[in-house]
Amino acid sequence: MKGKEKIKDLLFILWAGGIALCAYSLVYALRKPFSAGTYADMEVFGMDFKTLMAIAQITGYLIAKFAGIKILSEMKKERRFPFIFGFGLSAELALVALGAIPYPYNFIAMFFNGLSLGCMWGVIFSFLEGRRLTDVLASILGVSMVISSGLAKSAGLFFLDILDVPTFWMPAAIGAITLPLLTLSGWLLTRLPEPTAEDIKMKEERIPLDKRQRKALFRKFAPGLTLILAANFMVVTLRDIKEDFSVDILRAANAGMDTWMFARIDAVVTLVILLLFGLMVFVRKNIRALQILLVFVILGSLTLALTAGFGYSPAGNPVQWLFIQGLSIYIVYLTFQTIFFDRFIACFSIKGNVVYFIALVDAIGYMGTCLILLIKEFADHTLNWLQFYHVTALSVGIFSTIAFGFTLFYLTRKHKFECRPNATATNPQEKYRSETLAIDRNDVNLQTV
Repeated sequence: MKGKEKIKDLLFILWAGGIALCAYSLVYALRKPFSAGTYADMEVFGMDFKTLMAIAQITGYLIAKFAGIKILSEMKKERRFPFIFGFGLSAELALVALGAIPYPYNFIAMFFNGLSLGCMWGVIFSFLEGRRLTDVLASILGVSMVISSGLAKSAGLFFLDILDVPTFWMPAAIGAITLPLLTLSGWLLTRLPEPTAEDIKMKEERIPLDKRQRKALFRKFAPGLTLILAANFMVVTLRDIKEDFSVDILRAANAGMDTWMFARIDAVVTLVILLLFGLMVFVRKNIRALQILLVFVILGSLTLALTAGFGYSPAGNPVQWLFIQGLSIYIVYLTFQTIFFDRFIACFSIKGNVVYFIALVDAIGYMGTCLILLIKEFADHTLNWLQFYHVTALSVGIFSTIAFGFTLFYLTRKHKFECRPNATATNPQEKYRSETLAIDRNDVNLQTV
């Protein structure tokens, strides 16, 4: 019987995880190919045109992330597929506008592209959360960011260099292939079975959260969440700079590149992260899982600081450099985009959903991306991308190491206090449960809407 259950679990992982991975990889194909272009000698308003495009897209993405705090946390399951299709179509139309509108005014199209795609991760993740196998499923979904980033840039270079597609039309050409496949993937996600009774017992039932519940939940864990948000503010910034300007960074170091180098490196990073996160399914205790994950992100942050501090650059070995940087950044970033908050909810018996936390982390994080790009563009025009990246990586590594260290201490102490053996019904955990139930009783439509 156990053998049959293991086979059933494996098939479900391949089915659900594979569909989710494809879905978000296709979202990336609607978002990132523009970064393969260099847009040499193009300036608008005294700004580098590629930087302006990145700022426009990230600004739209940022607005969508803030809107997603409400939209995603309250979204009913029947609205997920129409959301994926509608905003996927909107993103592709924005890419068509990028090619159709004359330069330099076409940069505004990237704002609407980012606005359309900002909530996609949360919607896709909502199909996977709260399951016994969420650790594995979320790991598979998470690595889609890694491998699809390299594939998107490599596909962009292929369309530019091999197919000779004009630079401004290249993203729309890739999107025309992507959109039908994304629609199919979204529909297949709706065919996944709902979490079972065993899933709910292990991971808590996932329910929508209204405004009052979101505020109460944040206040409950404010110190730990504030540290996580502050560190992610910097990590997301570094990640987006690396993703959008890795070609420029390598060229500043006079490092050699070939068309599929990014895809090869990101594939190795993908396998390492998939192995690390996939093994978490064997960690039964939720507090132990949180502690292990925080050790991962502390080590990743420390590696960023050390490599930047010793002046390690892509000039010596670009493949090794990209691997170290990519692995360190994505271990930190994907921990909070995938399994951390799923375990967090189960550990502290929270009535809510993961996508609320993910939208909150992303909204704060992308503020940093916009800010850093503006500072780089206007504050110091003599700083090249390689120098700028090193300074940013050092700062992010040091701050994140300290912040995540305190987060580990905070959550360990909080769990020990709330789950002590002689705890009574008046302890903070029970009090939180009572507060949550009281909120639910005051909002009788929460479970039925």
